Formats: sequence, C-alpha cells, structure tokens
Amino acid sequence: MTDDRFLNEHWELTRRHLLQLGVLGSIVAVPIDKKSLGMDIQVAAAETDAAKANPPAKPEKAGALADPYFTPAAHFGDISRGKPIPHTLSEEKKREVGLTRDTWRLEVISDPENPAKINKPRTKLNGTAVDFEELQKLGERHAVRFPKVMTCLNMGCPLGMGLWEGVPLRELIWRTQPQENLRRVFYYGYHNEDPKQLFRSSLPIGRILEDPFDLPPVILCYKLNGEWLDAERGGPVRMVVPEAYGFKSVKWLTHVVLTNLAHANDTYAEHNNDIDSPLKTFSATLSIPREIRAGDKIPVSGYAQVGISGLSKVQVSIESKAAPRPDDDPYFTQAPWFDAEILSPPKRWDSLNEGKIPENTLRFDPVGSPKVWPLRLTNAHWIAMLPGLAVGEYTLRSRTIDEKGYAQPLPRPFRKSGHAAIESVLIVVKE
Repeated sequence: MTDDRFLNEHWELTRRHLLQLGVLGSIVAVPIDKKSLGMDIQVAAAETDAAKANPPAKPEKAGALADPYFTPAAHFGDISRGKPIPHTLSEEKKREVGLTRDTWRLEVISDPENPAKINKPRTKLNGTAVDFEELQKLGERHAVRFPKVMTCLNMGCPLGMGLWEGVPLRELIWRTQPQENLRRVFYYGYHNEDPKQLFRSSLPIGRILEDPFDLPPVILCYKLNGEWLDAERGGPVRMVVPEAYGFKSVKWLTHVVLTNLAHANDTYAEHNNDIDSPLKTFSATLSIPREIRAGDKIPVSGYAQVGISGLSKVQVSIESKAAPRPDDDPYFTQAPWFDAEILSPPKRWDSLNEGKIPENTLRFDPVGSPKVWPLRLTNAHWIAMLPGLAVGEYTLRSRTIDEKGYAQPLPRPFRKSGHAAIESVLIVVKE
C-alpha cells in the first residue's frame, strides 16, 4: 500500500465516522487542497481497485488502522526471534518438533532449581503432557476471548489489533495440584533445540490465578479473530498476557514451569528493559498533510493506544517553529493544546465472521457492543480539524490524557518501560 493511499483511506474512514456523528458538516465544506493531502483522486481510485485485486501482504502500520479495526492475521507485523524463525520451518519439521495442532504437547512442571511442590506434573516422559485435544475440551467449558493490541516495548506502532481466544492458564496449573512454594511461573516456547535461542518470560502466580482490576485472564491462546492461530502468529498455541507488551505473550509455547523463585527471570530483562511495565497510553498521527496552502484548514487523524491507565481524551497542538520554547518544559505542558474527537466504535467488525463480535466476548454486551469506549488495552482513533495558518513551518504534536488526568508521556515517561514519547510532525504552509 502506498503512503498516499494509506492516508487517503484513513481520512475517508474518519470522515465517514464524523458524518455518522453529525459533526462533520463544516469539515465537508472546507476547500481542502487534495494534492497537499498527498491525494490525487483518480490515481487513488485506480490504486484502490488494483489493491483489491492484488492485496498487499502486510500494509504499512496495519496494527494502527481503524479499518479494519481487527488486523487480519496475515497483516500483523512480525518481530519473531529464532534462526531459523520457527514459523518458517517446513511442515515436516513442524510436525517433528510439535508445532502442529496434532503434534503439539505442553509440559507443566516444577522448576528443578527452585522447586514448587506439585502433585501431578504434566510431562512428555510420563505421557501426561497437555495435547491440543485436551486443551480444546477445556475450552468447551473455560474458553474466553477478548480484544488486545499486540505491541512491542520499544516500538511506537502496534504490530496488530486482535480478538484473542484461549483457555486461562490457571486451569492447567490447578490440574497439577500445586501445594506450596509456588511464587512465580515462567514459560518458554520452541527454540530450535538451541539453549542460546531460548526466550523466556514470567509472571507472579497471583496474576495467573486471579484477574486484578477486572483484567482478562492470562490465556493459552489458540485462536485469533475466530480462526486457528497460524504458525506466524505463534501457533498452534501461544501465551497471551492482556495488559503486557508482546514479549510476555510467548509464541510456540512448549513449557510452563512452576517455581519458588521470588523474582522475574525474563530473557527480555537484558538491555535494560523494564519487564514489569504494563501497556502505556499514548497518541500518534496517521493522516496529516505535510504541505498546505495558507489559510486552508488542516485535517489530522490518528490513533491512541489505550493502556492500563485508560483514555479520557486526545489533544493536539500546533506551534510555529520560529516561536521560542521554554527549556524547562520537556513534555510540552505549556503548548496550546486543544481536544480532538475520539471516534465511536466501528459499526462492523471486519476481519471477524459476518463482521460481528462473537457472543460471550469479554468487555462486550450480548449484542456485540463494547460496554465502555474506548476499551483499555486496545486502539482508539481520533480526528481533528486545525485552523488555517500563515505561511511558515509548524510543529504538530498530539498527546493523550489518561483516566487519572495524566498527560502523555506521564506517568511513566521512561524509554525502556514502553513507548510514550510525544511525536513531533513538521507541517509546511505555503502561499
């Protein structure tokens, strides 16, 4: 997908949403310079027709798009580890190492170095490892599904928005009959039988056995957007931790280890990463003209990642590059901020069967409408119309205000605990 068509499609989507809300009358009447928006209508239409006939494999920024809200599995970004990456293995090799649904096995064991006392470990050696059939039987009674944005700790754009489905991890842990000395759980997936490639994450046992603050449960995930989880997305089974960054949601899951270890032992703790930081709330632009005529109003649209602290509003500011900025205001608190419009939920949930939310989806009512909006741990989308400006260069910024009133990048502005930096975008206004 070209950048121009991407911007065009996002603007058209947000325009339609605002029309539905009845607040776009003045915007429709604005004489917008289509070339300054990076849009030639006939070219864009031709590109759209061509794209429908030959859709791109992975559209740019697919994880942030408003339409479709749920990212098709094939369009997710991928930063998988491994040499070779496990999803690139041949089907024969996948079967050999247990990366197909009929050959997958999961061991749930005690940590030999810091043992937890459990009565019934699940191992391949004694023939009790969990297979896919057993997981599905558990799913008939215990399966849950919920929406979650999948994003990396150190990236500013999500890898994808998904509706994830699986069995809460606690259901398997209880079946090992744990007795005592269980403080933490660590887990890892297939790593090409090479200890140097092992990628491990961990959680406190309390987070797995309970769901604090009304969070969805940690799950052994086997479906994405209603379809079986494919190998590229971590199938046949992966971990999904709702409030966490992607490194906690380990792919190609093979081992769950119950331990009396008192601290985290995540591989991602290397390179100064904060492995206990939950998803942050932040905003970024998607569609914005970089050059525009003096006096023309400026349409801007974007998305917000709704982190653990929720989202109350998105704000936008625009300032002349020539204007002095105070040295003691690193978070732009003194900029001229004004509120943007947060878009309503989609009318159709494309990428899902019949465009509908399945029944019994967490955070949705029986008819498939979100109980609140925006939903935490997902994406929201916004739009703003900026006033016309005089000739010159300007810097546009957007930020979120969370449900506690903290303005991005607060309350956690630190780099290695998740992206939250305020984006700065140059706009050139010409005669």
